[in-house]
Amino acid sequence: MYTLSVKRDFIARHFLIGGDWGPENFPNSHHYVLELQMSGSELDQHGYLVDIVDVEKHLDAIVSYYQEQMLNDKPEFEGLNPSIEHFARILARTLSERIKAENIAALKVVLWENDSSWAAYELER
Repeated sequence: MYTLSVKRDFIARHFLIGGDWGPENFPNSHHYVLELQMSGSELDQHGYLVDIVDVEKHLDAIVSYYQEQMLNDKPEFEGLNPSIEHFARILARTLSERIKAENIAALKVVLWENDSSWAAYELER
């Protein structure tokens, strides 16, 4: 199985709801690191699992959409606590829909919220 990974970092804001989360109940920023991992057993005719330029285009669009934004205000977070777990799932599903490479069997987003905390969401295609 081949795996290709591409990373981007960005700053976004949120506040947690539905519990006593201390300072996280108030608007705050995180320096997120998004690592996108794609896996598959077959390469294309050029010897690529996926075109990195195409992947980077989609990653840059996602980062631009969330950069310096309040996650709570985004429609995809409506009714959800903007936790790192929900954010990782939303990113993984969005990227999977946008990246059309047919030989990707699995896609995983690892989303770092700080130097010691991350969440991941993986889906098979």
